[in-house]
Amino acid sequence: MSPLLSVENLRIAFPSRQGPVEVVRGVSFSLGRERLGIVGESGSGKSQTGRALLGLTPVSGTATADRLEFDGIDLRHASTRQWRKLRGARMSMVMQDPKFSLNPVMTIGRQLMEAVKLHGGKSEAHDKSIAMLEAVQIRDPERVMAAYPHELSGGMGQRAMIAMMLVTEPDLLIADEPTSALDVTVQIEVLRILDRLVSERGMGLIFISHDLRLVSTFCDRVLVMYAGRVVEELDARRMSEAAHPYTRGLLNCLPTITGDSRPLPVLARDAAWLE
Repeated sequence: MSPLLSVENLRIAFPSRQGPVEVVRGVSFSLGRERLGIVGESGSGKSQTGRALLGLTPVSGTATADRLEFDGIDLRHASTRQWRKLRGARMSMVMQDPKFSLNPVMTIGRQLMEAVKLHGGKSEAHDKSIAMLEAVQIRDPERVMAAYPHELSGGMGQRAMIAMMLVTEPDLLIADEPTSALDVTVQIEVLRILDRLVSERGMGLIFISHDLRLVSTFCDRVLVMYAGRVVEELDARRMSEAAHPYTRGLLNCLPTITGDSRPLPVLARDAAWLE
């Protein structure tokens, strides 16, 4: 069975006074109808990789790849019209901070229903939007539909953003820290929704996170990124058996309830990891 997404030698660069700086360097992976986690420190290139897959690299940057294919479609040469059909309907991304992703001058309901209407569901837009808000544990969906983003808490705004990306039931979802502002009970419910979409509808999920424990229990495979490169790929259930010293270092820095961890562990870096 052919993969849903194929990425080969993805590179993203931004200009600087010293010349172009590569923030993503030769990333390659494939994604089936599964849950793929991408972990690494801030600045390792996780979010830029996710954005590039949807053609959302900032205009100041350049994204190139030997292969960037989604369900048989060559995304490197996709037209504006093709992207319009793909984004939202078949490919979606939950951004990291809803305050900067939601339109501040539109109500949540209008933004939710717009996503449904754009992709052929005008008659059912309101009902689908209400149902999805309820699914992400928003207790008063009608009130939230009428609210503006600034009237919501961070966690509720994040849930509204997740609902917006899932309401069209895409084939590929890129989730960038989707549960970081949620309490544990809501986090579990959101993960349950994502798991159902993968297992029942065959959605492909790229789950970007700093939470190694969460990724190891929720995802099927894990990519570990450091300084714009994938330094290790492993089965999520075998995270504790990681071989690369960077992955081992991240695991060793996780806090533990028992025992005295003073002095706090510090990740020792090796210049060889950059090669």
